[in-house]
Amino acid sequence: MCRFIWGALATIGLGAATAGIVVVAGVVDVGADTPHSSFTYQALTFARERAIASRTGEIQTPADLADPERVRRGAGNYAAMCVNCHLSPEAPDSEIGKGLYPTPPNLSEKPAAPSSRDAARDFWIIKHGIKASGMPAWSKGGMEDEAIWDLTAFLQKMPLLSATAYE
Repeated sequence: MCRFIWGALATIGLGAATAGIVVVAGVVDVGADTPHSSFTYQALTFARERAIASRTGEIQTPADLADPERVRRGAGNYAAMCVNCHLSPEAPDSEIGKGLYPTPPNLSEKPAAPSSRDAARDFWIIKHGIKASGMPAWSKGGMEDEAIWDLTAFLQKMPLLSATAYE
């Protein structure tokens, strides 16, 4: 048993030393213009989605999310803070969106199948952000929960809007 423990510790130590050498040597490409390997991308996507899902279960969505005034306030915030990365209906890709990796989702796209956005998920992402993605934690900038819910309300409606209706 003692031999097994020493072997396990040696393996862990060797792995940590190898990882340290790889990092110090600059082997890891952190450029936003070079995509992750398929495995890395899938692993990060899985980790992100599981982390978000495990943190949104207790979030209570307001009953008035469809209120036109709430949606209007959210539209103003979206135009001020989100449109450069996440676009507006029928808008071409933006320079900043093209330069980010991973590419920010186009939140104005109409869904392929009739479905509704997960409001709790959107709220959590807006409030807390996503590390190493360019998505800020808007709550750190002073955005209150009510304003985040307004923005979430707008995201529920935006894929249904034409460019004219958005303006």
